[in-house]
Amino acid sequence: MLKTFDLVLIGVMTATAAVTYTIKHRAELKLEEVHRLEAEIKLEEDTIDLLKADWALQSQPNRLERLVKAYEGELQLQPTDSTALVHAKELPMLKSEVPVPDVTEAKAGAKGATVASAKGATVTSAKGVPGAVKAQPVPMPAPRGEAADDADQIETGSVE
Repeated sequence: MLKTFDLVLIGVMTATAAVTYTIKHRAELKLEEVHRLEAEIKLEEDTIDLLKADWALQSQPNRLERLVKAYEGELQLQPTDSTALVHAKELPMLKSEVPVPDVTEAKAGAKGATVASAKGATVTSAKGVPGAVKAQPVPMPAPRGEAADDADQIETGSVE
């Protein structure tokens, strides 16, 4: 009986050693992967820092002024008027917010639909055209006078 018990213990110890070695080997592989990822992250951070420094050099006002003077005849650049600046709320809607055109509108337009106005925003069908559908109005930007308290806040969104 003692010999079978010894053999069982030797088997359990061998299995335990194999499992321990497997776990240790996997942990070493994961540690190598962590070091590799840390090196990649460091490389990316260094690249970002380098690109930021390059951007700072490229966008220096003195350099840009020299380029404007050098290419003034070709590009015909003009200074931006202060009235040309707008707030974020005054910009048109994002592409994702644009209503999808209806296929029946195109057919009705070919049969004689008329545009309500240039500012318009709606398409109406001519009299006597069956199946004509009105288009959804195109939203216009809010005037500057409205929402003066929100003028300092900029809303952001993804452009698709």
